[in-house]
Amino acid sequence: MTEQQAGKVTVVGSINIDQVVRVGRHPLPGETLLGSSIMLLPGGKGANQAVAAAQLGATVSLVGAVGGDASAALATSLLGKAGVDLGGVRTVDGPTGLALICVADGGENTIVVIPGANASMDAQAVQAAAAQIAEAAVVILQGEIPADGIAAAAALASGRVLLNLAPVVSIDVAVIRSANPLVVNEHEGELVLSQLDPEAVDPADDEALVSALRAQGIASVVLTRGASGAICSDDAGTFVVPAPRVSAVDSSGAGDAFVGALSVRLAAGESLLDASTFAAKVGAFAVQGHGTQPSYPKLSDLLPQPAQ
Repeated sequence: MTEQQAGKVTVVGSINIDQVVRVGRHPLPGETLLGSSIMLLPGGKGANQAVAAAQLGATVSLVGAVGGDASAALATSLLGKAGVDLGGVRTVDGPTGLALICVADGGENTIVVIPGANASMDAQAVQAAAAQIAEAAVVILQGEIPADGIAAAAALASGRVLLNLAPVVSIDVAVIRSANPLVVNEHEGELVLSQLDPEAVDPADDEALVSALRAQGIASVVLTRGASGAICSDDAGTFVVPAPRVSAVDSSGAGDAFVGALSVRLAAGESLLDASTFAAKVGAFAVQGHGTQPSYPKLSDLLPQPAQ
């Protein structure tokens, strides 16, 4: 097995083009609204997390796929600028993945994802990048590639598996239990719990949800809560992590910024609490800018701080 490299992060996940439309409010079913602008930006949860981690100083490799179309260059443009190793990115027949994002005034968003080339990232495709996965101190996985690809990457990892199961797809529960940490928001956490235990009683609050997930055999859990920060839990205890108060412009990439930042500090050997505290600041920075990857901080940027 390849020896882990301290500080190395490998992301196995999706690469998309984000089509971002801004509206005053989200339309109701059957309703037509006029939008105020449209942008085409690089995105995809895997690519977003890789850019976030690389811009914060980690050595990052991305394992994924783009289509043989004109969109592929835009989809990978900021990855290259951030210094992400793209040796594990394949080009396949068909279109590059596409995310249709609608952002309302106030920053709340809705997202529909068309997988495109990401659907090719099955177990066989992931196995081809075995060395890059095995050498990483942290391997980041999400829910935007096929379930057998996610499982293969988890099996190949020799470092920590950071599983951000978003969207929540049906995967082997053993893969979920291998997460260290599992990173989900409140809604995702409830769906994951129902996968692990279909008879589970709905938790009374966020801390109860985290406790219920830990009780299913997961070594550590981070529950992201938007402007309310996060709750992190491992053998050191369960902690509420505050988020800085900022004026949100676009929340569409904040969760990925959080995950990327979390991976950087975990790969460097920090505690889950310290890494989560840093990640909450990075997530708050990201919601102040438009788009996903273009809103992420670099090492030189000043991060917002929680109120004392």
